[in-house]
Amino acid sequence: MAGADGDDSLYPIAVLIDELRNEDVQLRLNSIKKLSTIALALGVERTRTELLPFLTDTIYDEDEVLLALAEQLGNFTMLVGGPEYVHCLLPPLESLATVEETVVRDKAVESLRKISQEHSPVDLEVHFEPLVKRLASGDWFTSRTSACGLFSVCYPRVSSTVKAEIRQHFRTLCSDDTPMVRRAAASKLGEFAKVLELDYVKSDIISLFTALASDEQDSVRLLAVEACVSIATLLPQEDLETLVMPTLRQAAEDKSWRVRYMVADKFSELQKAVGPEITKNDLVPAFQNLLKDCEAEVRAAAANKVKEFCENLPEDNREQIIMTHILPCVKELVSDTNQHVKSALASVIMGLSTILGKDNTIEHLLPLFLAQLKDECPEVRLNIISNLDCVNEVIGIRQLSQSLLPAIVELAEDAKWRVRLAIIEYMPLLAGQLGVEFFDEKLNTLCMAWLIDHVYAIREAATCNLMKLVEKFGAEWAQNTIVPKVLGMANDPNYLHRMTTLFCINALSEACGQDITTKQMLPVVLKMSNDQVANVRFNVAKSLQKIGPVLDSNALQSEVKPTLEKLSGDSDMDVKYFAQEAIIVLALA
Repeated sequence: MAGADGDDSLYPIAVLIDELRNEDVQLRLNSIKKLSTIALALGVERTRTELLPFLTDTIYDEDEVLLALAEQLGNFTMLVGGPEYVHCLLPPLESLATVEETVVRDKAVESLRKISQEHSPVDLEVHFEPLVKRLASGDWFTSRTSACGLFSVCYPRVSSTVKAEIRQHFRTLCSDDTPMVRRAAASKLGEFAKVLELDYVKSDIISLFTALASDEQDSVRLLAVEACVSIATLLPQEDLETLVMPTLRQAAEDKSWRVRYMVADKFSELQKAVGPEITKNDLVPAFQNLLKDCEAEVRAAAANKVKEFCENLPEDNREQIIMTHILPCVKELVSDTNQHVKSALASVIMGLSTILGKDNTIEHLLPLFLAQLKDECPEVRLNIISNLDCVNEVIGIRQLSQSLLPAIVELAEDAKWRVRLAIIEYMPLLAGQLGVEFFDEKLNTLCMAWLIDHVYAIREAATCNLMKLVEKFGAEWAQNTIVPKVLGMANDPNYLHRMTTLFCINALSEACGQDITTKQMLPVVLKMSNDQVANVRFNVAKSLQKIGPVLDSNALQSEVKPTLEKLSGDSDMDVKYFAQEAIIVLALA
């Protein structure tokens, strides 16, 4: 297209300019998203000389248009003529990196980081590094925050003189007057430290880290905690105690809960970074304090890390540290006033059994599991039940059944129907973890008892539960264990229980397959079409409609059709209606 005659070759840029000036944001957005097509049509020369200057001049648009532009420019290297011309993309991206909207700036920085890799070392010093300096010394905080993300990508590939300038700029931004800039610098501190030579990490980064970790703004201090992990991994073990630990101790006791939360959240990473000796002397007491913190969010974050922290303790005295220092705190958290804390603990506490072994689990952990199984918060109970398998591995199924199962049975028979409902929902999970033999022996009776519960919601959930169990254990198990008991309820004097038989058949027919449905379930449904209670009869019609697709055409024609025709002449309006509907749906008319 670029090679066509003059007027035609201007057409793409004319369309772009028209659409970019259109009042409709969507049209402007669409034209930005087509930039690569237009650049291809114009060719590399005109993209550099016409398209990019035009885009640089028009950066005063809606944020979503600018965001799309910032993203597009990151993939433009080949469209401007390859790496030797990649610096042409810097002016528009520089402008985008200074706009007010954070999302746009971040995307511009992301694109700049991407294209920095395509600059040769010479171009990096001639074009890219001056851009970083301009951003770093800009009047507006927006450009200075963007600069923070660019230091680490150009530092490794420039001369030592330029490196010194970059370090100086970063130092300046770390003590900037604007909190937003200090925050950006703190968030990139760890990343910048990774590309610096070790001597400069000790001389420059540590002092910046200490200053940022003592900043008046907690949003800056908490980001310094993140950097702590990176810095600690870079330093030799002997320097950690003097250079990093004083700041980390201070952060773990910070007056702002957000900073303490960040320490708790990063605890496992910090533990790996500082090594076993410092962990034993410093981190164990710090972890105890976080588990006892006055803020629930901090306790929850620390509780989440209990298993990981214990796993990473040095093996020679792991058990002694856990039993003496960690377990007493865990015992307190089991009865914490905040449900998020209890829930966080319940999701990891079972993992301690594999670390502490059989005897300690039985003596110390089982009472805690029992307490959590009886917790009023359903999430706590679910987290315990869903992790039973790792306790089962340690103490064995018999021990488990003697200790935890009575508690589950107790909940299953609780006077409050919502508690019973919660336990039903956990049954398939429990069945999967305990296996079919154990389930039949201990829990099958419970599942059948729920089918005749006096609350409808329980009967409904129990029906659904049976279907999930059959999916887990298979049709043969259903045929031997479940189906006979369900069909036996068809003769129950209580019509509600007879209806539950129909609901179960509806749920089980697909999972059990054609053979069992035709030979065992269908005769019972057909027999119930003569029930004296109209509610049962119209549910027979609904059941036939539901199981119809599972049956073969012979059974449909010879057995189902006559029954539905009989019901469609029933004296009760509802029975008639559902029978006629079933005839239409199953195409038996």
